Parts: sequence; structure tokens; C-alpha cells
Amino acid sequence: MTPALAAPGVGLGSDTLIALRGLALAGTQSQTLAALPGGYATRRKGQGLEVADVRDYVAGDDVRSLDLGATARTGRLHVRQFREERDKVSLLVADFRPSMLWGLQRAFRSVAAAEALVMLGWQIVEAGGRVGLLAVTSNQPVVMPARGRVRGMLDVIGGMVEAHDQALAQTRDEDPTLEQALVHADRLVPAGAELLIASGFDVLGAGFADRLDALASRRTPRLLLVTDGQSLPKGRYPVRLVDGRFARLRIGGQEAPRRWQEIAGRDALVLDAGEQIEQMARRISAMAV
Repeated sequence: MTPALAAPGVGLGSDTLIALRGLALAGTQSQTLAALPGGYATRRKGQGLEVADVRDYVAGDDVRSLDLGATARTGRLHVRQFREERDKVSLLVADFRPSMLWGLQRAFRSVAAAEALVMLGWQIVEAGGRVGLLAVTSNQPVVMPARGRVRGMLDVIGGMVEAHDQALAQTRDEDPTLEQALVHADRLVPAGAELLIASGFDVLGAGFADRLDALASRRTPRLLLVTDGQSLPKGRYPVRLVDGRFARLRIGGQEAPRRWQEIAGRDALVLDAGEQIEQMARRISAMAV
């Protein structure tokens, strides 16, 4: 990778993302992230592996749950009840497609998306949940299975850095649709999980809204809209394209950027890649239902 692609705000570094843990957790003691939830480990009786109770058999109980030892000792049929661990599982979906690989101020939109997701991920694992990764590029996605604790976040961060390096090295300048990227998302996490999607939501695909609705039937999608240039004065700004040509984009002019915006009929939290990371952290942590 050339030095230019490794510059702060352009490349992703694992050290930088790991260091976001302190910033992410700074405001969690007094505030709860409600609209973009983290994870909470809970337990209930169910078909898990740990025995929670042994009781008398009643008609309709699964005979596979019979406790042979208790049955032999008492002369009556007994069944085991198991303790099922249920924890909050979140899939972090990072959009590293070509349209995300640019920025006008502090960082590329792809870098800001990764930072926001990592801060949320640290909050999730700190609360006892598990996180996985689906990093979308113009080629094959990078997937990390959901795991908990610091080890899970380190795996996610490693996957993000790998995917972002691959995205910067690719020469394809067309985005695959975001709808295509989410086709297999439901296979990566169980029912009841959350999908935290950080993207510019460019090139959605004709069936993107239907795909979100399908995911929402058994999972909870949460959207983070990563923009750039909201704090710039209104005007036309030169931007260098992937092929070396220059174009001028009309951007800026929003004195008070919208906090929420609708994407495919769902509310998305608006984050500006140009704002300082501390401000982004406050914006995420201060969210409420």
C-alpha cells in the first residue's frame, strides 16, 4: 500500500480502532444507547446445555429430556429443564464500496463508517453481547462470525482492516448494489439479532426496501447514514475521480445538518465523516428512543 493510502483518514489501522474503546465507553455509564442498542446477556429456561431444574414428568413433555438418575431414585418419571443462554447478537455491516472511498475533510466515508461501527461494537461487547462483521466491497465481502468479549471485537477490527485494504487496492469504480450485499446477511446471525448498517446508501438496488423488510421480519436493522461535507459552505468543490479526472460537486450549505434521515422507509442516524471523532462519539452515545 502506498503512503498516501495509509494516511490518517484514508487507511484503516487496527491500533486506531482498538483505541476507540475508551472513547466509546466514556459516556455509557450515564447514558444508554437505546435507538442503536448494544447487547445484554440474559438467561432463560429452554433447550440449552446447562441443567436448570429437574421436575416430575407431565403429559406432553419431551421424553428425550427424561432424567434417568432421578427417575431411578424416585420410581417416578422426571425430566430435565435446561438453561439456554440468550445474548444480544449484532452484525456490523460496513460499506467499503467505491462510492465510500472518498472524503473532503477529516476522513473517507468508509473510515467514518468503520469508526462508528467499532464504537458501537465496543459498547455491545462491554454489555455482554456478541458482534460479527459483514464488510462489503466491490469484490467478495469479508465476514467474521459473531463472538463476544474483547476477542470478538479484535476479530471484527482485523476483518475491517483487511477488507478496507482490499477495497483501496481494487480498481473497479462501480458499486454493486447494497441489496446484493445483504442477500446472505440473515445467514450470518440468528433470529432476534440486530444489523447495524453504516453506509452512504448509494446504489441501493430496486429491491433494497423489500430486502430490509425481509430482514426486519426476524431481525432488527439499524441504519447509520454516513455523509460528508455537511459543514462546508455551500458551493462547488473539485473532486478527483478514480480514473484521475476531476469533477466539481455541489455540496455543503447546511447550517444545521439533519440528525435523522429516511432511507427506504426507515430512520437512519446521520453522521458526517468530516466531523471530529469525539463529536461523532457524542452523537452516537446521546441517542434516545
